[in-house]
Amino acid sequence: MNIGIVCYPTFGGSGVVATELGKALAKVGHKIHFITYSQPTRLDFFNENLYYHEVEFRSYPLFEYPPYELALASKMVDVVKYEKLDLLHVHYAIPHASAAYMAKQILKTEGINIPVVTTLHGTDITLVGKDASYAPVVTFSINASDGVTAVSEDLKKDTYLHFKITKDIHVIPNFIDLERFKKQKKEHFKRAICPNNEKLIVHTSNFRPVKRVDDVVRIFFNIRKEIPAKLLLVGDGPERTNIEALCRELGTCDDIRFLGKLEAVEEVLSVADLFIMPSEKESFGLAALEAMACEVPVVSTNTGGLPELNINGKTGFLSKVGDIEDMTRNALYILDENNLPVFKRNALERAKEFDITNIMPLYEEVYRNVLASQKELETI
Repeated sequence: MNIGIVCYPTFGGSGVVATELGKALAKVGHKIHFITYSQPTRLDFFNENLYYHEVEFRSYPLFEYPPYELALASKMVDVVKYEKLDLLHVHYAIPHASAAYMAKQILKTEGINIPVVTTLHGTDITLVGKDASYAPVVTFSINASDGVTAVSEDLKKDTYLHFKITKDIHVIPNFIDLERFKKQKKEHFKRAICPNNEKLIVHTSNFRPVKRVDDVVRIFFNIRKEIPAKLLLVGDGPERTNIEALCRELGTCDDIRFLGKLEAVEEVLSVADLFIMPSEKESFGLAALEAMACEVPVVSTNTGGLPELNINGKTGFLSKVGDIEDMTRNALYILDENNLPVFKRNALERAKEFDITNIMPLYEEVYRNVLASQKELETI
C-alpha cells in the first residue's frame, strides 16, 4: 500500500507512535509518506520506502497566526495526487482529521477518492476536544473519517461519552519495538549514578501539570527516607522550574538529576529499578510500556488506559491520583530485593504482548477494510 501519515513530529506519544508505525510498515514493503511541518523526531534511519514531505506555512500580516491547517490540507492534496496515495492515516483529531477532510473534498472535485483513517491518541479528545470552541470540529472530523481507531478502551469510552460519534471506533493499543526497547548492558552508567548501589528510579514525561511530576519528587522523598535511592527525570516542559524549586525545598537535589529530552531513553531505562507515572490522565501510557520492555516495573495511577497496561500486583501497582502514600508503599514493596526480580520479569512478559509485530497487522487490517469499502462505493 501507498500510505500518507500525518502527525506531530515531536517527542509526544502520538508523534512517536505514528513515526514508529510508519517505519515498521516501510520495513514490510509499504510505501510511507510522512506529511508534517518538520522531520519527525524518530524518523532516524534510511529506508527506500520512507518519504518525508514538509508542510511549509508562512505568516502574513492579515493573519495573527499562520494558517497551518490550510497549508496542511493543500500539502495533502499535492502528495495524494502526485505520489498516488491509496489512503491517508492521520494521528490526532485536531487539526489533522479536519485538514484531511478538507483535502478529501478538494480531491473529490478532481475525481480522486482518498480514504482517511483517524487515530485518536488522548489529549485530542480528553483536553483539546472538550473545549467547546473545538468540539463541533472534532465530532464532525471523526464522523467524516472512513476508519477510526483509539489507543485504549478508556479513550474509546471517553470519545463516545463526550461526543456524538456515529462511527465505529476500533481499539488498537500502542506498541513497542522490542528490538530497540530492551535491557542493555549499561552497568557502568548505573555505577556512575549509583556508586553505593542505590536503587534507581526513573520518570519520563513532557513535564506538563497533568503528569504530576511534583508527585514523583514527593514519592521519591518518602522512598529515600527508607532506602538509599536516586531519581532520574527525563524530559522537559512548563513544570520544570517548579519541580526544581520543590527539590530544593525538600533537600533532595543531590540525589535527583534532570536529564532533559533524550532520544535514547532506553539506555536510561536499562539501568532503572522502578518507573513512576503518577499522571492525572493517561490514555494509554506509552512511557510506561517502554519502561516495562526494559524490565522496569511501574508504579502508576489507575486512571485512563493505565489499568489496561499495568497489571496491579504483577507488573507493578495502581493507586488513586494524588495518593502519594500508597504509591510510596507500593514502590518500597517492589524495590525489596525479594520482590524486585519477579516484578521485572512480569513487566517484560507483559510488554511482549505489545510488540509492534503483533500490533501492526491490526492497522493493516483497518487499511484493507477501508480500501475495500471505498471500492464498493465506487462500484455503486
